[in-house]
Amino acid sequence: MKAAEYRSHDAMGLAELIATKQVQPQEVMETAIRQMERLNPALNAVVHTTYDRAAQILEAGLPDSPLAGVPFLLKDLGQFWEGVPTSSGSRALLGFMPMFTSTLTSRYLAGGLVILGKTSTPEFGMASVTEPAVHGITNNPWDPEITAGGSSGGSASAVASGMVPVAHASDGGGSIRIPSAACGLVGLKPTRGRNPVGPVVGEGWYGLAASHVVTRTVRDSAALLDLSHGPEPGDPYAATPPQGSFMEAVCAPPRRLRIGVIEDAVTGDVTLDPDCREAVGKTASLLEDLGHVVEPVSTGIGPGPGRRAMLVLSSVDTAWMVETFHVDQTLLEPANQVVVRAGKEISATEFAANLFLVRSYGRLIGQIMERHDVLLTSTLGTRPWPHRILQPDAEQKERIAALLEGRNAGSAFDVVEDVAVRNMNRIPNTWLFNMTGQPAMSLPLHRTAIGHPVGVQLVGRLGREEDLFNVAGQLEEAKPWDYPFTNPQRPQWAESGAQQ
Repeated sequence: MKAAEYRSHDAMGLAELIATKQVQPQEVMETAIRQMERLNPALNAVVHTTYDRAAQILEAGLPDSPLAGVPFLLKDLGQFWEGVPTSSGSRALLGFMPMFTSTLTSRYLAGGLVILGKTSTPEFGMASVTEPAVHGITNNPWDPEITAGGSSGGSASAVASGMVPVAHASDGGGSIRIPSAACGLVGLKPTRGRNPVGPVVGEGWYGLAASHVVTRTVRDSAALLDLSHGPEPGDPYAATPPQGSFMEAVCAPPRRLRIGVIEDAVTGDVTLDPDCREAVGKTASLLEDLGHVVEPVSTGIGPGPGRRAMLVLSSVDTAWMVETFHVDQTLLEPANQVVVRAGKEISATEFAANLFLVRSYGRLIGQIMERHDVLLTSTLGTRPWPHRILQPDAEQKERIAALLEGRNAGSAFDVVEDVAVRNMNRIPNTWLFNMTGQPAMSLPLHRTAIGHPVGVQLVGRLGREEDLFNVAGQLEEAKPWDYPFTNPQRPQWAESGAQQ
């Protein structure tokens, strides 16, 4: 199978070729491996390969599944595959071998996905870029000088470049949607509780985090959710079951929806980049042309308290994880050593107050969703940005060093908040919907003047992924998007060996 043919198909397309015996699953796997070996040196998206295990999957025989034989990658965070190293982007966890397989990974394997490796992530997923010290920077297939986003940047880079058609991703503050916007992909954060997080834990980041995939087409995202969704025993949350399949929703007759448009930042005082505002305006006009009712709306939420609540919950969870699993904190990146200290500083009453605030935002947005079926925003606050600009600056590095060396008795949380502000100001439209638990999807509908992707975000009611898939299917048909390897001005790395 030639690379050009392989990359011309999405996951469902490859699965159909395999099911109708037009191509053997071994051929598809071998082509995917050649793509990974050719492209990964330039992109640094994949940090561990499982080729031998993948071959064993095919030797054992594929199940009767709509996605059987499709090459797939797991994010190197949160999803365990027994006996496969999981570093979580951290030097402290290099060589860690889980002794069990996560429920979601088991469902992917049972569905016939052929897992070829694990993708890069920032340490513990604690950034909107993928620049872990242990593995290095992951490059964006559209432009190696700009970020692939995070924390699922490795998965997004791998899918956008054509290594695989689909890859696992997770999202605690935008980590599916941010890299999808940066790399020009479809990225859905499903409803809280839609996909399982067990068998050990019941929730991620106190309900903020969810897992799904990044894809190049809307139907692939729907097909993967059909394969993976559903509760497991002991789940603390249960998403409303869909009325049919998510795939059916993509192609169902359009329903006239009331869509609320948020042209500015969802959480207050951040000024959006003109490209992001333009993307929202053009998408709103297209939705009107498609017959939907479109009207402006505002959340009325400022950035400060919510941002602090995000940091409180994520810091406490990180501190708990490091302590529980006896992680050597001296091996962590300095900024995350401070995060652990910040998590330990937070009192039980302060944690409870911030968790209460998070749940109150869910009530507030729930009232807005009584009047709207879907919200439309930009995904990011800016166009994709250059590498390293969200690293702590010189003054912040000195504050971190002083704290860790005992030269400063100040608050670790103040340092965390100071470092996080620039990061969170670039993603003002994603993290609120982790708090509310709503499904939210980034679509690659627009480009900057120099061809970089600009994503728009659709947010649905709790449990109503069907609405998002239906609207997204309409938008995909009305305004199809391309990829780095199909774009006439594709980057140099996409030219070399394109016919292999």
